[in-house]
Amino acid sequence: MDLAQAAALADEYATKGLERELATLRGEWADEIEHAARDPDYRVRALAYRSLAQFRFRQKLELLRRGLEDDSPAVRGSALIALEGLSRSHPGDVNSFRPLLHELAARDPNVAVRRLAIVCFKNGTPARETITILDGIAADDDTDAEVRKTAGSVATLLVKKSRKQ
Repeated sequence: MDLAQAAALADEYATKGLERELATLRGEWADEIEHAARDPDYRVRALAYRSLAQFRFRQKLELLRRGLEDDSPAVRGSALIALEGLSRSHPGDVNSFRPLLHELAARDPNVAVRRLAIVCFKNGTPARETITILDGIAADDDTDAEVRKTAGSVATLLVKKSRKQ
């Protein structure tokens, strides 16, 4: 079994609530994921970061930070997908990466990475500075239309969340 297959199996275990099996699989693959995250091939690194969410590997958040800072947009995107998945049940994960997410959302040269960073905010707490940044992105005519649209919709969602608190 390779890492992609193990990650798919881990996701299946997590979905079915098979915690013991998932924990065993995590133990078997933890070192392999760490090693893959350091691979010179960006495709292998991207797979490693994507697998963090499939394994529900909350113990590897610092490894995830490295993926968000990677030179490859594919790796940054995979790390953002993992963060979005992990933060669905743990909004604090978004909060702990908020300054880095602000930077990625506002300045990453890759449009897809910017959109993924913006999407991550929907799982976090509705921080005023984030809403302000997203409103600024949504109003910037020089920004890609899809990025503006995503920023506007996430900002609106966060404002609604803030009113419910």
